[in-house]
Amino acid sequence: MNLFFEESGEFRTGNILNQVGEAYQVELPGGKRAKVRARDVFFQFGTHEPAQLLTEAGRIADDIDLDFLWEVAGETEFDYTELGKEYFGHEPKPDEAAGLLMRLHSAPMYFYRKGKGRYKAAPEKALRAALASIERKKQQAIIQQQYVEQLKQGILPEPMKANAVQLLCKPDKNGIEYKALEMACDDMHISPERLMLNTGGIDGPKALHLSRFLFEHFPRGIAFPKIDMPAISFELPIADVNAFSIDDITTTEIDDAFSVTNMPDGQIRIGVHIAAPGLGIRPGDHLDEIARKRLSTVYMPGDKITMLPDELVSRFTLSAGENRPALSLYALVDPKDWSVVQTETRAEMIRVSENLRHNDLDHLITEESLDKNEGEYPHKEDIRVLWHCARVFEKKRMEKRESFGLRPEQTNRVDFNFYVSDDGVVTIERRKRTAPLDRIVAEFMIFANSTWGKLLHEHGIPGIYRSQGAGGGSWMNRMQVKMVTHAAPHLGLGVDQYAWSTSPLRRYTDLVNQWQILACIDYGVAAPLSAPFKPKDASLFAIVSAFDSAYSAYGEFQSKMERYWCLRWLTQNHVRQTEAVVIRDEVIRLVDIPLTIPMPGMPLLARGTQVKIDLIRWDEVDLSVEARFLDVSPDADMERLEEGEEEITE
Repeated sequence: MNLFFEESGEFRTGNILNQVGEAYQVELPGGKRAKVRARDVFFQFGTHEPAQLLTEAGRIADDIDLDFLWEVAGETEFDYTELGKEYFGHEPKPDEAAGLLMRLHSAPMYFYRKGKGRYKAAPEKALRAALASIERKKQQAIIQQQYVEQLKQGILPEPMKANAVQLLCKPDKNGIEYKALEMACDDMHISPERLMLNTGGIDGPKALHLSRFLFEHFPRGIAFPKIDMPAISFELPIADVNAFSIDDITTTEIDDAFSVTNMPDGQIRIGVHIAAPGLGIRPGDHLDEIARKRLSTVYMPGDKITMLPDELVSRFTLSAGENRPALSLYALVDPKDWSVVQTETRAEMIRVSENLRHNDLDHLITEESLDKNEGEYPHKEDIRVLWHCARVFEKKRMEKRESFGLRPEQTNRVDFNFYVSDDGVVTIERRKRTAPLDRIVAEFMIFANSTWGKLLHEHGIPGIYRSQGAGGGSWMNRMQVKMVTHAAPHLGLGVDQYAWSTSPLRRYTDLVNQWQILACIDYGVAAPLSAPFKPKDASLFAIVSAFDSAYSAYGEFQSKMERYWCLRWLTQNHVRQTEAVVIRDEVIRLVDIPLTIPMPGMPLLARGTQVKIDLIRWDEVDLSVEARFLDVSPDADMERLEEGEEEITE
């Protein structure tokens, strides 16, 4: 005698060898033996061999019309034997009973299982919905395969054009577009990014990097919402100064300017004038909400995404010939030793006489020309005064830095400026940080940020500070730059406190600090009660956390785009062999552009050694570079490089 039974959701047959209580020992087709519980057995049969029954049952199951079977079943729960009598017109034979069970079991949309051999026909509405879903999936599979074929032919399907970036960044993995893209990439052995580029879904590597950044950080686009500019009027005294700014040619958000005034007693009053959007934007208003969402201007070669709308920036940027509100820090300096006698902070209106540009003056204003008083350029005497004072500021900072246990700051590091033309040609210019105009701006910004940080601390109100080396732990942890809400030393810069306050048009932290500084001016000793942010203010901690995250992401994106434009520069200039500098073990940086390249297997060379390399290939999509070490450059000037220090410029 044989058994028809169920095991692990599958129907099986076997020859009974013996029975012990409620269990059978059976021999399966193929000779394997198994133990079968009586509760899993549907029926016994002797009319067929076990394997033959399964074959016959499978044929019968395939011939059963599901729709007709569903109509025969009715609406009530039934046993399979009862349905078999109705369907076959007689008591089901073993192969018919087995075939009916197989058919019922294989159609869960038509029949709901209610127990061993018991089923219930699905309601008509549910069945129609399930069948429609199956048909829809079949049609989707056909469309998906069509998409795959189009992609393999280099054609981007129309429905994929609108969400090409989303398919790369945050796809719906259940959607047919993503499945088609994945299948095509697998068949073609290509990455989704390259397939999108090949089919025109993304307009080149530059657009790829930018689109990914915008998708993550500006999902609603970079356009500002429509704003109603308030009618802002400032009842402020007008400063009697001849102010001027010093910026790069591409700068539009002019945050800072300088003035030099000779006093009757022989002393000199130097003014550091910072644009004051904090007088027009108030914490919590709709303009503040715009700034707080972005937190910082995003920079990239040839373009930028500003923190504030252009119409708002134009109200506060220190453009020449316009009266603008400013937060001014005046330092009374004794020219005998260039020491600061006293400082004063004011909110006032200033009129910048001229916006000077590095590009026009850097070749004229050098250390040598300043020492010899050579050359003709605007504000020549004022710049010479600022230069003498800046060198004293720098010397004192370095002494302070050494008192913190650090080596003197290296002064011959190189910066690079990127300029991208409308037709996509990139120019990269080297510029040493020791250029006098750079050092003047850097030193006076450090002076202002340190002085205003001290002002906040003395008035007992919090601010947003940059601190380095104040924490415990390892040396590397102590030297990390952190953002805190209380005054703390910045060892790398050599100052007791450093609160970012000089770029309120470009950084939200500076705008927050400006509000706090204005509270010190307006309320004096009552500032802790009247400042927008009180001690231990949870919202201030939230701002610090959000800014830190955004500023880091924006910085990474800027570095990525600079790397992209470095690779474009290599292509445009047909560079193959070039000079590079060792910056650490097996990592080099090109001399002409700020492109770093890993060089596994390169001989161990001292940091700063200049070498010659052969550029084999580079990729603007994954931003990789493959190069080969050739030799150490003979008699090359070595560039001294320092790690682990924050830049001294803004």
